[in-house]
Amino acid sequence: MSLISIVIALIIEQLHALPVQRAVRDPLARMAEFLEDKFNDGGRSHGAIAWGLGAALPAALLSLLYALLMVFQPLLGFLLGIGVLYLTMGFRQFSHFFTNIHLALRVGDIEQARQLLAQWRGGAGDRLTSGEIARLAIEQALLASHRHVFAPLLWFAVLGPAGALFYRLAHSLDEHWGKRSEQEFGEFGQFAHQAFAFIDWLPLRVTAAAFAVVGDFEDAVYCWRNQADLWPDGGSGILLASGAGALGVRLGMPVHDVIQDTGDASDRPELGLGEDADPDFMQSTIGLVWRSLVLGLAVLALVWISSWVGS
Repeated sequence: MSLISIVIALIIEQLHALPVQRAVRDPLARMAEFLEDKFNDGGRSHGAIAWGLGAALPAALLSLLYALLMVFQPLLGFLLGIGVLYLTMGFRQFSHFFTNIHLALRVGDIEQARQLLAQWRGGAGDRLTSGEIARLAIEQALLASHRHVFAPLLWFAVLGPAGALFYRLAHSLDEHWGKRSEQEFGEFGQFAHQAFAFIDWLPLRVTAAAFAVVGDFEDAVYCWRNQADLWPDGGSGILLASGAGALGVRLGMPVHDVIQDTGDASDRPELGLGEDADPDFMQSTIGLVWRSLVLGLAVLALVWISSWVGS
């Protein structure tokens, strides 16, 4: 049932892209702002309570609803699963930026590519070269494919619709609270950041392993083991190092206009082996992501067949 729901949701998403800003990001931002306004006293404990109300409680209620529907109305439960997947995951939630940047670089429109990358990642990028744009776009695509496709699908396969919703809510609250350091914000976001790191621990490694299996396995494993810890965010470092090794491309490294959350060029060590990034490697990145998805679906199919034969 999970495999069929995933395939249908992916097909629907490709045929009719979700208006993700209006349907997902804006409501989640308003929820985060509401909880922050009501609970933020600068303390970690109130941050944990707000996180429970914003992430754990909705997922628990959805889990209960899904279980009841699967007992009394299985068809409605099946449709609920597809709907939750459609809202919580999908390539089209990020791929338009990557595709448009790729096309702009192909035709030599560097200025347009810079503007698109700045919109996607945030920050400035007026002096980025073509290679730097390609490098940053590949990094963002690898991270986005994990957070918007592979991780939600893994938690859906493990916990059903509640797992996909739980991951998306936890990721959203980490984005809104987890990395804020203003003095008046206090320690309110610490629990959200640590909780998401725990929730994402397994999916990160599964995605990185998938990149290695469908790409250059030896280089991906080498980069994962020797370079991932050099990246300021260890989880992102695992994904980027494995992806870079699998593609045979060099990522990381300082750029003219740093568009990193840290804002520090020294926090961009070299990742990967091989050639410098260019538009051709952007096309290879698309192939790597799709092959990883096919691998994941094949594994789910084998599990489903094995369980069916065993019963």
